[in-house]
Amino acid sequence: MLIQFTVGNFRSIKEPVSLSLTATKLKSRYQEINNNNVFTASQNLDLVKSAVIYGANASGKSNLIKALSFMRYFVINSSRESQATDPIEVEPFALGDQWENRPSSFEMIFFLNGILYRYGFEADEHKIHNEWLFQTVRRESKIFIRESGKSEIDMTDSFRRTEGRNLDEITRPNALFLSVLAQWNGVLSQRILTWFKQIGIISGIYDRVYKKFTLGQFQENKRIRQDIVNFLREMDLGIHNITIKETDVAEMDKTPEELQLLLTENGLSHVAVTAVHEKFSDEGEPGGYAEFDFDDHESAGTQKAFALSGLLFHTLRNGRLLIVDELDARLHPFITKSIIQLFNSNKTNPKNAQLIFATHDTNHLSNLLFRRDQIWFMEK
Repeated sequence: MLIQFTVGNFRSIKEPVSLSLTATKLKSRYQEINNNNVFTASQNLDLVKSAVIYGANASGKSNLIKALSFMRYFVINSSRESQATDPIEVEPFALGDQWENRPSSFEMIFFLNGILYRYGFEADEHKIHNEWLFQTVRRESKIFIRESGKSEIDMTDSFRRTEGRNLDEITRPNALFLSVLAQWNGVLSQRILTWFKQIGIISGIYDRVYKKFTLGQFQENKRIRQDIVNFLREMDLGIHNITIKETDVAEMDKTPEELQLLLTENGLSHVAVTAVHEKFSDEGEPGGYAEFDFDDHESAGTQKAFALSGLLFHTLRNGRLLIVDELDARLHPFITKSIIQLFNSNKTNPKNAQLIFATHDTNHLSNLLFRRDQIWFMEK
């Protein structure tokens, strides 16, 4: 569960800014909104299930999501993909001379297995300047602190015993200590890396690349398959059912024999998606079904709704975090609203999955959909 994300000196973001999913004491006038949009994470902390980010073009919405994406990627990969001389791909704020030589900062506060953690780091192109991990049970306490200019990393004795001794000595200047610990099978560090891996961060513009994931979920998970079909039916898209047929690419028409052999050897296949529509007589009576190739006959918005559906229901079923830039691109406001309502519902979101998305669509600025603490604005 995400509590707060903070980033500073990254791309168009100069001073540190924070996105918080902590529920405030402000209440909606509709008790149903309070009951469905908020959940209790611990005895003293309530969180919201969704947050929407508004702002003009070039206001920084996408850069906030890029910062989340960079932190996720770097935590997962810094210890295994880079060499000692490889640059860290941070981009400091470029419109002020005093910021170009300062490190960028990233911090995440989150719940994991009932414990609150605060993890973050400061980095420039060449090295990690600072890195820290704290936990809160009754009060906040240090797990480790890595400071620029110090050869040793300050950590608790219990953490050193469980995560591995002397690993601070082999941690490269351009690698995160947490990532190195996880690579060497540290117990807590692996749990935290797994939490970061389970964050979904996607673009609503380039949504076709997620269709493969949806197809996999559709074929492998019966519950998610039914969720997807029910979702498309409720969107009033005219779709009664979805069928999927996998065919060897080599068996497709107009494929040269040489290419057929190559494709067969590599076991490649083509997945055809068919939308089943109900037919009606002139009098409006049901009269059977018609099948249409999904890519050829369905609208761009319908194709996007299907492409995203696997990610949506995978997130809901597993109680995870999904972050979407430009969620509303090519989607009718009714479909976008329905996606939001999937998360803002105790019925469809019993595991308290969280959704963060950026949009320009002001149709959703409604107290029938959001509380005020779920709405954020970016400005230059």
